Formats: sequence, structure tokens, C-alpha cells
Amino acid sequence: MGTDAPRSKRHRRVGPALIAVAVVVTLTLAGIGTGIWTVTRSFPQFAGEARLPGLGAEVTVYRDEAGIPQIVADTAGDLFRAEGYVHAQDRFWEMDFRRHVTSGRLAELFGESQVATDTFIRTLGWRAVAEQEVALLDPVTAGYYQAYADGVNAYLATHTGPDLSLEYVALGLQNPGYTPEPWTPADSVAWLKAMAWDLRSNLDDEIDRALLSGSYSPAEIELLHPSYPFAAHPTIVDGAPAPAAEAEAAPEETQPETASALTGLAGTPAQPALASSLTGLRAALAGVPELLGPAGGEIGSNSWVVAGEHTDTGAPILANDPHLGAVMPSVWYQVGLRCRTVSADCPFDLAGYGFSGLPGIIIGHNAKIAWGFTNLGPDVADLYLEKVTGDTYEYDGAQKPLQLRSETIRVAGGDPVRIEIRATEHGPIVSGLGGTVFPAIANEYPSAIDLPAADAPAAGDATDAAADAGASGAAAEPTVYALSLQWTALTPGRTASAVFALGAATDWASFRQAAELFDVPSQNLVYADVDGNIGYQAPGLIPIRRAGDGTVPVPGWTSAYGWDGFIPFDALPQIFNPPRGFIVTANNSPVGPDYPYLITKDWDLGYRAAEITRRLQARIDSGTPVTTAMMSEIQGDTYNPLAAALVPVLQDIETTGATRDALALFDGWDYHLDAGSAAAAYFNIVWRNLLSVMFDQKLPEGTAFTGGDRSFAVVIALLDTPESPWWDNDRLGSGGRDSMLERVLVRAAAEGEKLMGADVAGWEWGRIHTLEVTHSSFGESGIAPLEWLFNRGPYEVAGGSSVIDAVGWDATIGYTVDWVPSMRQVVSLADWDDSTWLNLTGSSGHAFHPNYDDQTVLWQEHRTRPWLFSLAAVKQAATHTLLLTPDVTGPDREHGPAVNR
Repeated sequence: MGTDAPRSKRHRRVGPALIAVAVVVTLTLAGIGTGIWTVTRSFPQFAGEARLPGLGAEVTVYRDEAGIPQIVADTAGDLFRAEGYVHAQDRFWEMDFRRHVTSGRLAELFGESQVATDTFIRTLGWRAVAEQEVALLDPVTAGYYQAYADGVNAYLATHTGPDLSLEYVALGLQNPGYTPEPWTPADSVAWLKAMAWDLRSNLDDEIDRALLSGSYSPAEIELLHPSYPFAAHPTIVDGAPAPAAEAEAAPEETQPETASALTGLAGTPAQPALASSLTGLRAALAGVPELLGPAGGEIGSNSWVVAGEHTDTGAPILANDPHLGAVMPSVWYQVGLRCRTVSADCPFDLAGYGFSGLPGIIIGHNAKIAWGFTNLGPDVADLYLEKVTGDTYEYDGAQKPLQLRSETIRVAGGDPVRIEIRATEHGPIVSGLGGTVFPAIANEYPSAIDLPAADAPAAGDATDAAADAGASGAAAEPTVYALSLQWTALTPGRTASAVFALGAATDWASFRQAAELFDVPSQNLVYADVDGNIGYQAPGLIPIRRAGDGTVPVPGWTSAYGWDGFIPFDALPQIFNPPRGFIVTANNSPVGPDYPYLITKDWDLGYRAAEITRRLQARIDSGTPVTTAMMSEIQGDTYNPLAAALVPVLQDIETTGATRDALALFDGWDYHLDAGSAAAAYFNIVWRNLLSVMFDQKLPEGTAFTGGDRSFAVVIALLDTPESPWWDNDRLGSGGRDSMLERVLVRAAAEGEKLMGADVAGWEWGRIHTLEVTHSSFGESGIAPLEWLFNRGPYEVAGGSSVIDAVGWDATIGYTVDWVPSMRQVVSLADWDDSTWLNLTGSSGHAFHPNYDDQTVLWQEHRTRPWLFSLAAVKQAATHTLLLTPDVTGPDREHGPAVNR
């Protein structure tokens, strides 16, 4: 669909040399005895005793049948040292791979194929910023990170190569000299930059609009990038819109400066340079591994909280299910972190979801409060078109020297590669990183963008420059355009401290103090406490722009488009104990159009938020109390609002034969995308074909409709304009809406028969909507034996894009799943032990370990596991207990000899 690299299937191949690795690994594992030993030798010790140097006292690690650790320690230092040790036990390969990504060192593992990716990440400088953040940490927080690193390194001191993980068997055959280096606090903090990158805001939309501007008017671009429908869908702070608002509201108008920018690009000398730079940048973005999910696509999250006045327990209930990539092992790591005696020096008594490689808990609860995250998605990244001449760039009428630095990329099996990184006032130059030279346009300014009058070049500039060059006898340096990136995550922040502050918070005031530290990525935080309060806070650094609205690249040679600080924390959206008694966040706009600051123009358009709000309000209006079971049920809701709008129109189309039989599947359909539904299967085939014939060959290269919320809004709006040219397709022979829909129904029925057979009654959405949970580093290698070792699936699943059960798929590729609810939690504030949770895969990162994928079938079937929190319940449920000790090296007298499992 006019895209050079589909956004939700990023290229993670690790080089043709691994074909030989796959052959050798397969032969190695061919012998049953050797295979079992090779696979299981890295399984961690779950019971008995293990020595952990540096501990001040013994630490106990309880694990249940799912392998989820609950760590109990006397001091905070011991707690995080033990967490580092346990993370390394379960998932060190994942940690090692992630730190190579975040520091731009993948080529050290996989060779020359990863040099381009390393170049881009080093240009952004994730690792350099992380090191600056570590240097700024307060002593207590720095101590937590160092204790965690010490715990990881204690495990590395006694485990190497294949004893660490099966992945090192494969890697060792290609890269035999590789040995993991010691873990450092910067390795942990750099992961926060990867989080921020994968959850970045509208950078892809900014590129998309600029590419569209060469072919379409501002009004057409507004149609293709619709504004948030405030009249129809809820905001977080205000809730559902008033019923009368829908008829009165008018579409939000594009700001004049944006309209001017989009209009003026066409036909100017800067347009081919900018388009080429943007296309190259999009290709570079596609090459960065997605550690959380398909950034800039349709990923999102749901969270909501209901006050006790509406629940069966009289206390709040909080639900959360972040939508991220389907990777093996799961992005999330479940853990409990407990101080034996909670005090000012050891304030942690919590459990929830964190990340391997990062100490602490990101989402979960402690003994007083619970919280959930969804991505706020503010516009925190801007592209600037810079005028670069040699090693200088223009800024406010003067030439300033580029900030230059050189780095060396080490390459496994190859020579080192030296790269030069350039930056301007705004940030790193992110175009032309592969050595591409963009067209030189001497003394030409892109009239595409509104420039202050003083910035416009004089008519004789080009001639004068040529004359000066001729007089001096030297050729003038050509002036070229380049793209720079300003992004809040490239400035040292405080998020590394916020993680621990959230875990130690005990009430709304301390929770907000912790949230204020959460600079990037900006998240929606929902809150509940044991005293019955519920709340919402949007944290993060969100820039205040002098001009522009962040929707298209702006001129970098003038300060007129720079940032003037950030929205004050106290002015960011928040709400506490709203009268309606519940709060819903699903990446929708948190505030209405009258909010005085610009957060972004590119919200999720609110279909999930509207359905969650509708279901909660209906339950409340009926007088039926909300329960934890009902919250879990909503998380699995597959109602598709697009189907509700489109199917009645389809049913008015006259069809014959097999197409008529397929169309009859819609009779009585409830618009739910259940795995066993024949109607859901046919509808989604119709939907994918419709997007293709409407937009293929019309949109410029590098733009696409993936089939989610934006696609919903555009097509639903066009249903009311049946003569729109978007319904015309000469190759299809369609002219107008009904003509196109008739042909699409025929095409889709034929495709359905090809995919699932002639008996339409036997079609099932889950047969084509399948999930393969792919290994984060080897999962898309293209080498079948490696993928067999580490991937799991396919699983037939329900759900779809922009429905509550957001098991999303990319219509530019096919029907297979690309992003998912990566975990599900429902927290009861009345009794923590009545809470439930579930991970996408399992706690272990070791292939073939019993806890590698033991939660996936539960996830597939929308079931959850009990989330036990009280220490008595944790002990009773424990199937294994490991004692970590600073001194003892012999067998545990109570539990017997140390064992692997």
C-alpha cells in the first residue's frame, strides 16, 4: 500500500552466516541426550541455596508454578541485588541483546548486517544520554542501580556461554570469541530510551503528512489524518461527550501555519530533497529493532479504574492491558519485591510488571496503592529541515559549526567501521546516515514553510554566491538540506528515579510527586488506593512550541520554530475522584479542544475508549456492581465499531452466487471479532481488500493505511460521500461507493474460499488471524531451525485492530497478528489476593523451560491467573524456594541440594 517497509514487521534478520549456525545447531541437537543437556544446562536454580556475594543478609526467593519470583529481603540494596541475580537467571540473553541494541552495538553480535542500525542508534545517542542520567542520580537511587548490576554480575561470575542461555550456543558457532561484559547501571537506564523510542509520538505521522503534501491539498490531508472526534468519543478528564454535542460540533480546522506548510511544498526546489530525506529516514526507522512493539503504528493500551461506589466490594478495581509487540519472551517480567520490614530505608512492598535489565516495578501495586499505564502519546519529537554547508549550518542568519563526533562500530567477523555523527541546535542529523547525499540546492529556501519576512532570501543571492566563488577562484561549498531531530528523550531526565518513587508511593500526593519525575516516555497514569480514592495524572516533558503544531517538518534555520520550555507539571491533565466514579484511558485525548496547551494533534481516535466507557456506564446505569470478573471480560471485548458502520452499507449491495452466500454471514452478526466467527473472517477480508483498492496506487510511496483507528475514521467518513473520487478505481472498474463495494465483496469472497474453502459456514476468523510469538533477536531470522527453537505458535486468536481486545494486524501485510495486549492485570483494592494477572508468554527466557510459554494458552483463551500478594499466600503457593546467602556455599539443610529446573 505505497510503503517501502511495513511498519509492523521490522527487519530483524541477523545475517546469512547464521544459516551455517542453524545447520550446526540442528545437528548438535539431533542426538536426544546431547540435545536435552544442551537445552537444559542453562535452566536456573529455583530451590536450595545459592551464594550471592555482597548481600548483607539472606534473601528468600519464592516461586510459584508459573516460575514468578517473589523476593523478600531485609534491605533495599539486598532486594535489588537479588532482583538483578534473578533477572540474569531467567533472561540474561534478553538483557544482553537489549543493551547491544540501546548502545548501537548489534554488529558486535551479528556482524556487518547490523552496521546501519547501529549507526542510527548511535546518532540518536541513547547510550550517551543514559550515561549522563546515571551521573545525575541521587546517591540512594544510584545505589539501587549499582546493587542491581552487582547482582547480575554475580550470576555472570558463575555462568558463561551455554550455561547462560541456549542462544549463546547459536551465537557461539558464528561468533565464538564473544563473552558478555559486566553489567552496569547505564545498561539499565539505556532501556528507558528504548521504551521512549518505541512509544514515541507522532514522528511517523509527521513524515506521512510531509510526503502526502506533494500530491494532496491541506483539506485532503486533513481527511487522511482526521482530528480527534471530541463530539463523539470521550476524553480522559471529561469522560463521555454530552449527547447533544455530536450534532453541534464541527471538525477541527487545520492551523494556518500547517496548511501553508503542506500547500507550499509542492513544486518547490526543496520538495524533492525533503521527500528523499523523509523516505530515507523512514527506511532507517524501519531498521531499528522494536523492543516494545511496532512504533508509530496502531499500538496502544487500555487502562481504567472504577471507584468503590460502583463495585461489589466497595473498594476500587483497576484494570490495565498495554498493547505491545508479540515477542518471546514477553516484554514484561512479573516479580514481587518485598522488604521484610517496610521502613524509610527499605520502603518497598510491591508486585507487578517490570523489565528484565531494569530494577524495580513499572506497573503494579504495593500495599497502599495500585497504578496502570497507557501511552499518553504527546508530540515530543520534531523534525527540522536544516540548511547545511560543509561543517556549518544556518541559524538565525549566521553560520554555526555543526556539533561533530566520531565513533567506531566494532563488527563481528569484519573490520571496524568509523562513523561521523553531526548535530545542530535542535539535535542529531538523522538523514543521509547511509552515505546518501541529498540534492544540493544552493541558496534556495523551501517556500513550503511560512518564513518570517527577514528570513526570505534576496533575489540575487544565488548569483552573488556564484560571483563570489568565481572572484575567489574557489568553488563554493554546496548547501544541502538535512533533517535533524529534536526529542525530549535526548536530554538527561529523571525517569530512572521515578521508577522507585512510584514503587514507594503510599497516597495520591506521593504518587503525583513520583509522577512528576517521569519525564519520558510520557504516560497516562491511573491510580487507586486502599482509602477508596481513584485518580489520573499525565506526566512528562511536553514542549511548548513558538510556532507550528508539530504535524510537519519545520525550518531549522530560524529560532522561530523552536521550543520554549515544557508544559508545567501542575498544568498537565489530571483528575481525582471524578463524580462519574470511573476513569478510562485508551490513548484517547485526555482533554477537550479548549485545553490551553498543545499536547499533540495525533491522538488515537478513541474507538476503544468509547466502547470501554459505554460498557462501564451501562453497568453503572443498570445498578449492577462492577466486579473483577467483569473487568477481565471487558479486556476481552472484540466489538468492532467499524463493522457496525460498514456492514449495513454492505448488506444493501446486490450480489449473486458465492458472494451472496458470504454476504449472508452478516445476517444477525453482533460485530464481534471472535476467533470462531465466520462473519468476522469475511468482514476482515473485505476490509483489507477495501483498503487496498481505495488507496493503493493513490498514496505516495512511504505512506500506508494499516487498518486501525485512522483507517476506521477515514472510511467511515467517506461512506457519507458515495461520489468521492476515493471510491474510484480504474483498474477495478469501479466508479462510486457502491460500485467499489460490490467488486470488493466479490474479491473478498474469492479470497475467503481460497484461504478457508468453499463452505462459508466453516470459515473462522482465527484460522487466518494467527499469532506467532517471535523471539526478539532470532525470531525473524529467516532460518527455520532457529525459529523453531525459539518461536512459539501459531495460535488462533480473536480480536483485531482498534477494538478493546487489540490483537492487531497490519492490513498492508496480511491477517497475522502484529501487536497484542502484552499482559493483563485486574487489581482489587479490597483484597490484593483477589487480583488477577497474566503475561503473554511466561516468566522464563529459556527455550523449552516449563515457564517459557506456559501462560500463552491462558492468554489466548482470555483466562487469567490469581495474583497472590500477602506473604502468607505467597508462601503457601510457592513450589520452589531459593535462599540467597552471602556466605553459605554448601547444600541447604532444609531444602536439600541446589537443583536446576
